[in-house]
Amino acid sequence: MNILLKGGTVVSSKSSKKADVLISGEKIIAIGKNLNTDAEVVDVTSKLLFPGFIDAHTHFALEVSDTVTADDFEFGTKSAIAGGTTTIIDFATQNKGENLSCALNNWHVKAFSNSSCDYAFHMAISDWNNDIKNELPAMFEQGVTSFKVYMTYPLMKLCDKEIFDVLTELKKFGGIAGVHCENAGIIDGLVEEKRRLNQLTVSSHPLTRPDYAEAEAVNRLLNIAYAVNTPVIIVHLSTKAALDEVMRARARGQKVYVETCPQYLLLDEEKYSLDFSESSKYVCSPPVRKAIDRKSLWRALKHEEIQTVSTDHCSFTIEQKGAGESDFTKVPNGMPGVETRGFLMYTYGVKKKRISVSQMCAYLSENPAKLYGMYPKKGAIKVGSDADIVIYDPRVKQVIKVENMHSKCDYSPFENVKIDGSIDSVYLRGYKVFDGKNIMNEKIGRYVSRGRFDL
Repeated sequence: MNILLKGGTVVSSKSSKKADVLISGEKIIAIGKNLNTDAEVVDVTSKLLFPGFIDAHTHFALEVSDTVTADDFEFGTKSAIAGGTTTIIDFATQNKGENLSCALNNWHVKAFSNSSCDYAFHMAISDWNNDIKNELPAMFEQGVTSFKVYMTYPLMKLCDKEIFDVLTELKKFGGIAGVHCENAGIIDGLVEEKRRLNQLTVSSHPLTRPDYAEAEAVNRLLNIAYAVNTPVIIVHLSTKAALDEVMRARARGQKVYVETCPQYLLLDEEKYSLDFSESSKYVCSPPVRKAIDRKSLWRALKHEEIQTVSTDHCSFTIEQKGAGESDFTKVPNGMPGVETRGFLMYTYGVKKKRISVSQMCAYLSENPAKLYGMYPKKGAIKVGSDADIVIYDPRVKQVIKVENMHSKCDYSPFENVKIDGSIDSVYLRGYKVFDGKNIMNEKIGRYVSRGRFDL
């Protein structure tokens, strides 16, 4: 049976217009008015129809900080679907001494038959040598066309020469790297200083990861990319200082893509001054920042100087966070976010007139689909696209409560935040997978083999 979504407003990155959408099987087959067809009619009058959101930065079932993230692919993707995210791109992470094929296989095993949304993988490279370099063609053949590089974390970071070599090799295949930019030496030095002073509460976390540590690393990466003459992605950019480095690089002709996250748009570093049980919830890297940084990021979104808004969903329970009660460096870094991103961007972006509804569509759907080689299969309500559709009712008022979340994490960093709108329903490849309260079709997610970036 075909499905006709009738009377809604279809949102794209260029416009929003009233139109009906006809779904047949897994695809969109017609868009227009007064479509005559034998179909199940779903009245979506007064509601917004977004292309399924894409979260290009999640960490599900990740072993880190002597524990494993609270959300695996089963619960993380249920949380994603309930937040309107129909496709996630997780990080298949190469452990030291491991080859890329082993890392990719590990993540396929974690996701296969467990995921309730469609999924793809970036490859996070922690070791670099000739054997790893020779594996790159196989990664592209399997649809992994984007890679992650870290400039901090002892078990993950690559040196400048290794980053140069990675970018050089990826350029040959039309691939692209997203980079975690923080200066490891500055961070390590400041942490040592805090240890000497016995200042080990969470309030020291933002002080050991200052804005200039991010800005310096962004500057260094962009100079490396300039030498290679290749585009790069700055993931989870959090500060005005780092954004200024990006704008200087663009002024000299570089192509630089930028991702930020809701926590950097909405949360304040004062959170780190709360009691440990509360402050530890907000420990992530980079840390949440100051008002001047939030203002700068919103301005950049308004002027389309940032390309995507992802979540860096990396969830840990309150008990897991407790590992760092006597030493902030032992608090597992990360927070949940995949279920609340759409609500937050609509409420504090669109409704506050910081961005338009079409820009929201670009940042959450269309741009990540293009940047990561999935467009127009994903990221668009177009004839021939997958029928991934979020039906958003802007008339509803609600409050974020962890008790209503689908994550295994037992807190939300946005607990009790008031939001405008609710997700009425979600379609994944034509299947209704969420009805506004319940996941209706579980574990039907498929692996998405991706092409080269095109944004």
